[in-house]
Amino acid sequence: MVRVDDSGGVTKCWLDRDELKQLEEAAACADWQREIAVQLMGRCGFRADEVNYPGDAELHWSEKGECWFVEVRGKNTRGGEPRIRDAWMPEDVEANVRRFSRERGRETGDQWVQASKSSVRRWVKEAAAEVAETATRPERWQSVSSHDLRRSWATYHLVERQVDVRTMMAIGGWSDYSAIEPYLAEPTEGRIGKAMRV
Repeated sequence: MVRVDDSGGVTKCWLDRDELKQLEEAAACADWQREIAVQLMGRCGFRADEVNYPGDAELHWSEKGECWFVEVRGKNTRGGEPRIRDAWMPEDVEANVRRFSRERGRETGDQWVQASKSSVRRWVKEAAAEVAETATRPERWQSVSSHDLRRSWATYHLVERQVDVRTMMAIGGWSDYSAIEPYLAEPTEGRIGKAMRV
């Protein structure tokens, strides 16, 4: 894994792109809906309790942005009622959720993932346990949680891809800088090497 931090009361894990793909594949072996849930958290930055909100009705193409957005009803980091935001969605994830909806007979107003937050969290734990069975360092997978997927997504875009903080705040649902600051982790060795090459 890119990094594991067990210095606090909760172990935090950062997955790289290959590890996220392994987790998606493990989830897909159990059920396609589980793969969709993992993709929404790991590739679109959803929180576990946001996964069961959107469906085809909330998905739209932006002509100006030339990209897919999906409406999310999620946490208001300033407190109060949940907020609506447009989260960015990669084209391959959009294609997967559309195919899923079509093949599973979901109506336009139906959610893609029809499960509780606790079920979504359990799915991530089960997929991580599956990956651990063949991993070279299985103990690292034992602590992977649903929030680690969002953490990995945010850190990848903020640190590795250097997406500006304002953009990440908008698509990730953070209301202010103090809410996103914990995701501004130290750069990986790969990022340092790339930045320092002459």
